[in-house]
Amino acid sequence: MSSSSAFFDNAATPWTDLGDGIRRKIVGHTPELMSVLVQFDRGAIGTPHAHDAHDQIAYVVSGAFEAEIDGVKRVLRVGDAFIAPRLTKHGVVALEADSALLDQFSPRREDYL
Repeated sequence: MSSSSAFFDNAATPWTDLGDGIRRKIVGHTPELMSVLVQFDRGAIGTPHAHDAHDQIAYVVSGAFEAEIDGVKRVLRVGDAFIAPRLTKHGVVALEADSALLDQFSPRREDYL
């Protein structure tokens, strides 16, 4: 690992616009782990889906979300998180403007690179 890739500079890292009111920044990754900051406009939907090969933990950094994990819905606020092991259906709806999740994936999402 180079010394420059050992740090994440938020101010110098642009958002990648995913459309439909969702943006992401890759915070960092190794082959086994990836952190991704995902920002949502109010009402933006992270469509329910499941991963074949990735475990995911999503930590609420700002705002609030209605999260649905394996058919169970719950409102999550700053400091809350959800855990979605591989093959577990999960999705979110942002309840406030500038809501953000810090997503952790294991292994890393090669499709994001």
